[in-house]
Amino acid sequence: MNNGLEIRWHGRGGQGAKTAALLLADVAFKTGKYVQGFPEYGPERMGAPITAYNRISDEVIRVHSNIYTPGLVVVVDETLLHSVDVTAGLKEDGAIIVNTPKSADEIKPMLNGYQGKVYTVDARKISVQALGKYFPNSPMLAAAVAVSGIMKKDAFISEMRASYQHKFAKKPEVIDGNMQALELTYEELKDVL
Repeated sequence: MNNGLEIRWHGRGGQGAKTAALLLADVAFKTGKYVQGFPEYGPERMGAPITAYNRISDEVIRVHSNIYTPGLVVVVDETLLHSVDVTAGLKEDGAIIVNTPKSADEIKPMLNGYQGKVYTVDARKISVQALGKYFPNSPMLAAAVAVSGIMKKDAFISEMRASYQHKFAKKPEVIDGNMQALELTYEELKDVL
């Protein structure tokens, strides 16, 4: 795909990587983009490594396959760095975002010599602060949008609020917590973007 962004998500079953990819597709679509969001299914069990994908473009997307050379990789679970080659095919002019309390310099040695941009986000700290529990998908979703620049922050925040209001209509505290997680992620990344 020449025009647009291809994203590969790595996580474990139950962490919300698939949900984040599908939410990103939904929000990007609502801002006028052409999108694809899909998981790669393997063993469907809690804690098993999973992969999900996004294609986002201003033009019609005619490719319908897995993504082999992503411009952005999002790693929702740092432990996958020891068992999955998360940098496979990642473009050198792309970026990788890892959910970890460590710095980018501490993570780089675990990335098989990848020389592109590396960002870290402490999604555990953010989600516990905002939601009271560990749900890494909202912070990692905000990080993917912030790093990629695929849409403006205001449009993203507005569409995510509408999406959460629809999904959690009977749980307003979940809406507020998720919105706070998105904002905290942007705040954490402001010095590195």
